Amino acid sequence: MTFPDIAPAIRAAAPELRGRLLSNAEMAPLTWFRVGGPAQALFTPADEADLAYLLAHLPADVPITVVGLGSNLIVRDGGIPGLVIRLGGKAFGEIAIETGDRLRAGAAVPDVKVARAAADASLDGLAFYRGIPGCIGGALRMNAGAHGGETTDVLIEARGVTLAGAIVTLSHAQMGFAYRSSGADTQDIIFTSALFQGRPGDQAQIQAEMDRVTAAREAAQPIRERTGGSTFKNPPGAKAWQLVDAAGCRGLRVGGAQVSEMHCNFLINTGGATAADVEALGEEVRRRVKEQSGIDLHWEIKRIGVAA
Repeated sequence: MTFPDIAPAIRAAAPELRGRLLSNAEMAPLTWFRVGGPAQALFTPADEADLAYLLAHLPADVPITVVGLGSNLIVRDGGIPGLVIRLGGKAFGEIAIETGDRLRAGAAVPDVKVARAAADASLDGLAFYRGIPGCIGGALRMNAGAHGGETTDVLIEARGVTLAGAIVTLSHAQMGFAYRSSGADTQDIIFTSALFQGRPGDQAQIQAEMDRVTAAREAAQPIRERTGGSTFKNPPGAKAWQLVDAAGCRGLRVGGAQVSEMHCNFLINTGGATAADVEALGEEVRRRVKEQSGIDLHWEIKRIGVAA
């Protein structure tokens, strides 16, 4: 599918843009599932000021979608209408250790790099990020967590740009964190960086904890497959993977998509899957779990765009 080219209109409205703006840009290579159609326009801002400038001048009728590393994402086969914003480069990829056992990271920094930087600085409390396959922007959006830790446990404040182009800083309380989500006040903000609170620790012990997290992931999760991480949120008092397994879905296939044999809360692209295959498989799993247990599973993976 090819969309009408809206890049000239965007550039006309914001002639001083410094970032990269592409028309009908392929999105599949930017997602871990490696599926999906194009973005009508894809913008990578040069820095925070460039992002704010664009948002302040963007025509109001252009829809905006923000993506990160694409680890927790299904882009549908018809692609994404409007403007897709993807942060990257040095401006959003820096990490700094600050006084008071604090760490500041750009929104495009992979979670694993935050864990490593904290360990190198002997900062304890951030090792859980070693087990999260995403970036800091996504961690802020969904209160990402793993192995006993969550973003809400360590965040001091987050910085971002509103859809109107204003640069803002949100306190921990303003983030409105809940299980795998942030609050209503964050919904019109594109996060650009975050400040985390660590605590003094022993570097060897922190590294040992990171090694434990790594070993646990490699032993239990299909991390070398084309996957999007955990597919469904854990319902209250239950584990999603156990419900999927009990419903007989381990190894279930739709087209080129399959429920992982290793960890059945993971869907994988076995090769040649479409986004429709992956999403249909997830919906069939939800149907079978509902039929077997009476429990509604809710997607943890974000699904965006339009069907082919």
